[in-house]
Amino acid sequence: QVQLVESGGGLVQAGGSLRLSCAASGRTFSGTAMGWFRQAPGNEREFVAVIRGSGASTYYADSVKGRFTISRDNAKNTAYLQMNSLKPEDTAVYYCAATYRWGTIATMTSRETFGSWGQGTQVNVSS
Repeated sequence: QVQLVESGGGLVQAGGSLRLSCAASGRTFSGTAMGWFRQAPGNEREFVAVIRGSGASTYYADSVKGRFTISRDNAKNTAYLQMNSLKPEDTAVYYCAATYRWGTIATMTSRETFGSWGQGTQVNVSS
């Protein structure tokens, strides 16, 4: 299992930006797909974005497409989520997750695909 630690959450006004980081342990980070999910109070945990181990492929939820960018630095064993043009509805706990799998959009946007999870970082967007 990969150990994951998120950071970078906080309070920001609508229209602002935040960058989340996810530091991973392990020697095979470049072979691990990294995902970001989020969970607002009373809601299920939902997919946000995922990036392949090589960084060559990404998928995004429609709600964040064009505003969020997922990236990774394999030399630093770290994945990132750059969040721009934030909206109050982006308020949630954001979790990073890891998997050794890569497949269809349906597979890579499913929580069940990911076997390792971080503890989450809170993002609050005020209106």
